[in-house]
Amino acid sequence: MTYSSLFEIYPAEAKDAEAVSRLMYEAIGDIAHTLAGTTDLPETLETLAELFRSPGCRLSRENALVCKDEYGRLAGFALSYAGADAEALDAPLLRRLRERGLPTAGLLPEARPGEYYLDSLAVDGAYRGAGLGTRLIEAFERRASELGERQAMLLVDRANVKARALYERLGYREDGPIELSGHLYDRMIKPVGSEG
Repeated sequence: MTYSSLFEIYPAEAKDAEAVSRLMYEAIGDIAHTLAGTTDLPETLETLAELFRSPGCRLSRENALVCKDEYGRLAGFALSYAGADAEALDAPLLRRLRERGLPTAGLLPEARPGEYYLDSLAVDGAYRGAGLGTRLIEAFERRASELGERQAMLLVDRANVKARALYERLGYREDGPIELSGHLYDRMIKPVGSEG
């Protein structure tokens, strides 16, 4: 039995909101402030948790998988959705920003129709090195295939050499740049489903 086999992956629940919001912030950094329309970290985390509990938006628990240890402690999460749904999933975020008189230019669709997008993924520092990130990516790819998507897509910060190496090892290849919240990322794609 391996250490990573002590962990299970489940659909996320509302009760996971606070733990996931902290990991989500760790995964996406400044983008969290753009999505939440906040600059204060506690307010950003609170807003991420609120959005996670809300149905029908890109940050919703409906789009998340969580990895938990045998005691039910959250070890990691993956948030994903179909690129074809991006516009509808962004509508509640755009509405929220407009209601607060905040700019919406930073909220861009990251995925294209025909892609199943790994919006964010993080493993708690206490559990890193056990292969949980790979297991979450594999679960994301299975979900994409089960939903009939043909291509998985994720973004990698150009400075994150370690993450890029993992994605390339898992079969992802570069598919051009994208700029979000002032940071440059590379799109990484991989065939899944009947093509995978």
